[in-house]
Amino acid sequence: MPEYKSKAYSHIFRIALVLIAAGLIGVAVRAMVLPESFGDYGHYRGSAIEDEINRPIRNGTNSSCLVCHPYIREMHLQGVHNTVSCEFCHGPVADHVQDGKVIARLPKKEGNDIKTLCLRCHNQIIRARPKESIKMISMPQHLEEKHVRIDHNCNQCHNVHAPLMWVKEARAIVGAEEDNK
Repeated sequence: MPEYKSKAYSHIFRIALVLIAAGLIGVAVRAMVLPESFGDYGHYRGSAIEDEINRPIRNGTNSSCLVCHPYIREMHLQGVHNTVSCEFCHGPVADHVQDGKVIARLPKKEGNDIKTLCLRCHNQIIRARPKESIKMISMPQHLEEKHVRIDHNCNQCHNVHAPLMWVKEARAIVGAEEDNK
């Protein structure tokens, strides 16, 4: 009687062959798509540094804005917003100036946009803000406490670049003492 040979292990051979073929294809594809400078600095692409250096600058510093806006400069530097970036409210300097030339005017916030902008930091509902360093208010209660119409915007009482400037001037004119509310 002829001896019967089992083919029970043939499926393992096929799976191993498929895995080896997939591995070889994977290595070949990786070699084709991997950037030449990959691995120069660990698992980073070495030319990424040069790409970042050559990327156009979108944001500037306050000094890049204040050099051309001297009137705002004095108010801003003396006001309580002196550490707030101009770009936080006005947008990237690259949308306004390129190569030292004005290319466009930045949009000026008006109406309820001003209130929305101010409340990004000063809204009492935001619990993560440090109350010691940022004055927190609750709208419209703040306006009611100050006895003004609740549809007023922040810039009707506050100069947006130096928020306490107009308030202090008004208090001095009427002889009112400062309140810490």
